[in-house]
Amino acid sequence: MSLEPEIASLVSDFIAAGRPSSRSQTYESRRAGYVASTVLAGDIEQRVNIEDVVIDGISLRVVSPLNADQILPAVIYFHGGCFVSGGFTTHDNQLRQLAFFSGCRVIAVQYRLAPEHAYPAAHDDAERAANLIREYAGRLGVDLRRIAFAGDSAGAHIALITALRLRDAGQWLPQQLVLIYPMIDATASSASHQRNGFDYVLTSDTLLSGFEAYYPDTDFMHPEVSPLWRDDFSGLPPVHIITAEYDPLCDEGEMLFTRLTEQGVSCTAQRYPGVIHGFFQLGGISQTARNAMRDIATRLSTL
Repeated sequence: MSLEPEIASLVSDFIAAGRPSSRSQTYESRRAGYVASTVLAGDIEQRVNIEDVVIDGISLRVVSPLNADQILPAVIYFHGGCFVSGGFTTHDNQLRQLAFFSGCRVIAVQYRLAPEHAYPAAHDDAERAANLIREYAGRLGVDLRRIAFAGDSAGAHIALITALRLRDAGQWLPQQLVLIYPMIDATASSASHQRNGFDYVLTSDTLLSGFEAYYPDTDFMHPEVSPLWRDDFSGLPPVHIITAEYDPLCDEGEMLFTRLTEQGVSCTAQRYPGVIHGFFQLGGISQTARNAMRDIATRLSTL
């Protein structure tokens, strides 16, 4: 299938500009560019309440449907940004829409970013945040029996590692994981890196530079760098994986589906055609992005 027309226009502009590399930008510029791209997210969902809270030094944004019950199922959300950018601002509309359409309380986690904070800072923040949300469930209005993890790109990686850490601790697990085009192989060994890695705005170079910034001193085959190659997925809750046809990470997301299934984890996967890495945040120009939001929200509404 060909690219969606509006996304094709973004790709054409990127190629015409000479395929600018993220490596030539400062991290401040990358972060500012990510914030600027939120104009493509569409009309801001207003039918929610938002509260920013800090618990034991961890910043959380709690997004709830209007007139919500005191106790709701919760989605703990880990934002993308290649480990070096992203946060509440870049994901504002997605968090709002996810809460409104799912009927869940969506709690986003602001973890520390590279290169200022290298591995394992983001993973430690995420694990701590998940445990704090559970500990303070009453204050946050969270039903302890109905918690899911979700995330996009680097955030999907963090969601997966957090679930694995909790499983290893033997204390509790989320009910399900939703992994949106997960960043799970720093070796970039899948064919989609060659097929989709150069022209589609968020390039292999962009993604891999994020791994390099966050893991400056860690072997790329470490299980918390490239979890795709782990053999210890058993015991995880049901997982749903979303991939994009023109994403450098497409094949590794689908390989993760195979590996999880082979190791006894209940797993589903869906590839969205005609779209690129990051499309989930392009709801203002992409019908497929709007469809994916509804699909994810419907899945989470069954918590």
